[in-house]
Amino acid sequence: MSVRRAFWEHRTYPGDLAQLRQVRRDLAADLAGFSDEAVETLTLCASELFANACKYTASGQEDGQVLRTLCLRRGRLLRLGFTDDGGSGRIPAIPAERSDDEWDWAEGQRGLLMVQELSTAWGYSRTCPWADLGTHTWALISLPEGTAPPPGLKPYIFTR
Repeated sequence: MSVRRAFWEHRTYPGDLAQLRQVRRDLAADLAGFSDEAVETLTLCASELFANACKYTASGQEDGQVLRTLCLRRGRLLRLGFTDDGGSGRIPAIPAERSDDEWDWAEGQRGLLMVQELSTAWGYSRTCPWADLGTHTWALISLPEGTAPPPGLKPYIFTR
């Protein structure tokens, strides 16, 4: 019988863009046995979400950290999330008031647009609604039609 829910132990990374290689490597290891398409899609989303946490929040400052979460729901939905240290004063959002020409010339702020296009859904929640102490940003990816989680997947996966 296939596992319908699985939770990976959370991983914590220093809030440094140089950690992206390790984030990607860990994600590939944690998702061994899943379809290449799902792993590649999650890796792209992970790169953007982790980079945003490092670039736009206190996670990117000295001693900052980013927490990664990963779970499988209903046997076909992978949910990847990153929690930052807060301090940005903003919430994650795709710029809405740009003309086509402005989008063509914009060099940044396209990451969440990519996450939106690649994922089934994405969103965020404040870790502490009354203060800017962190935001958990997540993306939900559906496994490709006709694929299942790898056999032998456990309900709780230790990552270390």
